[in-house]
Amino acid sequence: MVEAPSAAPADATATDARISPTELVLLTSVFVVAACGLVYELTAGSLASYLLGDSVLQFSTIIGTYLFAMGIGSWLSRYLVQHLVAHFLRIELLVGLLGGLMPVALFLAHGSLPASAVGAFRVLLYSLVLLVGILVGLEIPLVMRILQRHFRGRYGLKDLVSQVLTFDYLGALLVSIAFPLLLVPHLGLIRTGALFGLLNVAVAVWALLLFRSELRSWGAHALACALCVLTLGALMWGAQPLTTWAEDRFYGEPITHRLSTPYQRVVVTQGHAGTRLFLNGNLQFHSRDEYRYHEALVHPAMSGHGAPRRVLVLGGGDGMAVREVLKYPSVQQVTLVELDPAMTKLFSTDEQLIKLNQSALQSPKVRIINADAFTWLDTNDEVFDVIVVDFPDPTNHAVGKLYTTTFYALLDRHLAASGYAVIQTSSPLIARQSYWTVVSTLEAVGLQTTPYHAHVPSFGEWGFVIAHHRPWRVPTSLPAGLKFLTVPGLPSLQDFPPDMSRVQTEPNRLSSQVLVQTFEEEWGKVHE
Repeated sequence: MVEAPSAAPADATATDARISPTELVLLTSVFVVAACGLVYELTAGSLASYLLGDSVLQFSTIIGTYLFAMGIGSWLSRYLVQHLVAHFLRIELLVGLLGGLMPVALFLAHGSLPASAVGAFRVLLYSLVLLVGILVGLEIPLVMRILQRHFRGRYGLKDLVSQVLTFDYLGALLVSIAFPLLLVPHLGLIRTGALFGLLNVAVAVWALLLFRSELRSWGAHALACALCVLTLGALMWGAQPLTTWAEDRFYGEPITHRLSTPYQRVVVTQGHAGTRLFLNGNLQFHSRDEYRYHEALVHPAMSGHGAPRRVLVLGGGDGMAVREVLKYPSVQQVTLVELDPAMTKLFSTDEQLIKLNQSALQSPKVRIINADAFTWLDTNDEVFDVIVVDFPDPTNHAVGKLYTTTFYALLDRHLAASGYAVIQTSSPLIARQSYWTVVSTLEAVGLQTTPYHAHVPSFGEWGFVIAHHRPWRVPTSLPAGLKFLTVPGLPSLQDFPPDMSRVQTEPNRLSSQVLVQTFEEEWGKVHE
């Protein structure tokens, strides 16, 4: 059947403001199509960010590729002239199936491919994004033409476009809010993909029922719909075992905790060698040697101060840094500012993890504030004797802002005149330029710096830097019972051999964030 031309002129207006039930169903399909299309885009971007790092780069390239593919789909829609409803139904089934299966396909591929096969994973990722984007790009033009054909004389072009785009943008708005706040935290990425795949199939089902008289091979279309429902329904039911298998393959040890929060994917593993914490796939600590990292992070600044009373810990929701801070009797209050409440809850309630931080987060001296550190410093006027900055590495711009001159100027405002701030700063051996960039950034806001490093087997050679106005002196005493640091060994931490010695770097500023790019380049060479 060839599409009939509209009987209404292009500038005609609607003759009846009321919307018929059939018309409402068609417009609702636009809402569902837009919602599903955006979910697939957000899912691909989130997965790329989780598995490949640098969320800004991944989201930017995924969104760009997806929009380009939608443009191709819109252009190709001109060649679909006959059997519009049948084409629309098949496209809905394809986009529902491909979009719904995309998260699990990427998870399984990432878990199965060796770490060196990042290129193959990227090919799969962008191929799926292109295919889904092309199919999504075909949807709206077909819906508009079906509406125009079935309601000719009722809508002019401007009214039709207005109605369709209103529902399209409304669907996108609601999903953009629900995705980080409801869908990912409660369903996870795999079930979210499967759910919206089923919604696309539901649109195909109502097209099957609504336009039954226009469809050839109705039985074959009905069978295809049923198979898609069964496939995506099975995926909804089996999402947890599939996620478990993929993550177990990726992490290589039994997983005791796995949760998706609005901020990150948190995974805790328990192997024969100990407990490990991963955030978005990046190792944060291993229980067998985390004491080396946290002792080196906390004690040079705390002992150097002498008698710190008020201490601020930024990041470090696992409570390990707080554990070390509480070893000083002079400490009256520790303020922990951690963005993710799920982290502080997990490390405050799980018995195994409480043993690791020695119940630090349950201490009456500890005040936990779940907030963005940047915003909290900007809106608060408290002053501290020691500030411990234990943020994740600057793998993306969201974290990179916490390593900028703007942030360190805020930090300086909260540091007592005789106080010390200590910052973990990645590896001066593997990421030499990144390490000294942090030092240059601190100095750019008027702080003096004392760089030092320590060997942590899980990470290799790791760097720290103390920022201060009052000169820092090597402490003459340390708390009893430390496993790694000793007073005689402290001076050696400041010795940088030639392959880690200072190099000329520019400060990391909020407007440019050169540190993120430098960090990715230096650590990327490790995996080549």
